[in-house]
Amino acid sequence: MPHREQHAKLAPVTCQLFYDGYERPAPAWPLFCYASQNACGFSSAFSMTEPEPKRFTFDLSGGHLALDFANTVSWRGSAAIERLTSYADLVRWSEQSGALPRSRTTGLLVMAMRDPQKAAAILERAIRLREALFAIFAAVAANEEAPEQAMATLNTFLDQGSSYVRLKEKDRRFVWDWASKNPLPDAMLWPVARAAADLLASDELEKVRICAASDCAWLFLDKTRNHARRWCDMTTCGNRAKARRHYERIKARAQ
Repeated sequence: MPHREQHAKLAPVTCQLFYDGYERPAPAWPLFCYASQNACGFSSAFSMTEPEPKRFTFDLSGGHLALDFANTVSWRGSAAIERLTSYADLVRWSEQSGALPRSRTTGLLVMAMRDPQKAAAILERAIRLREALFAIFAAVAANEEAPEQAMATLNTFLDQGSSYVRLKEKDRRFVWDWASKNPLPDAMLWPVARAAADLLASDELEKVRICAASDCAWLFLDKTRNHARRWCDMTTCGNRAKARRHYERIKARAQ
């Protein structure tokens, strides 16, 4: 891969992939996207240099693809923070979560650069699916009936995705795969919808929980032996709760 200084006629372009949505240190290595200076619409070819493998920045503590997707909003119980702010964020989440292999994501980013309106429309659809999944599994965690509209949205995505998949044999097992090697721009949504449907129809549904922190509302699959997990992640909400209890004990003793 040529070095940056060899591209005298190329200018750096801001890349949404470098956004770190979870308030953790961003990767130390630079990710450069280049396009010709007169190609404002990204119509010319571009290249990406990546000196080191990407570090995952999306939190996948939900333990299940559908739940991790629902958790791409932080702090729903208070001041919600949107983590899918662009189509590139959606693609990056898809790669990190395993919804799509990395070999298929670069082409999707090219599509987004060439047709930003289409990319924006797909992001809207993705968020619509995500909100439906959150409504369904939050109801499950609360032992309530899933909202009809949310179930209708999930079934719509299942219907749309079913025509683009096929069964194939891999390592003496049968798995779902895409009918085309070049996935559609919304290709990451079908695995999410299918994973949600599989979970809803499985015995593991009773393990779906919602974080005990009132300001969090992240979902997770409780795989502990005694099914007593309360927090989405002990290092975040769990530690905050411990610190709060410790403070309250100290305050009570001082009174």
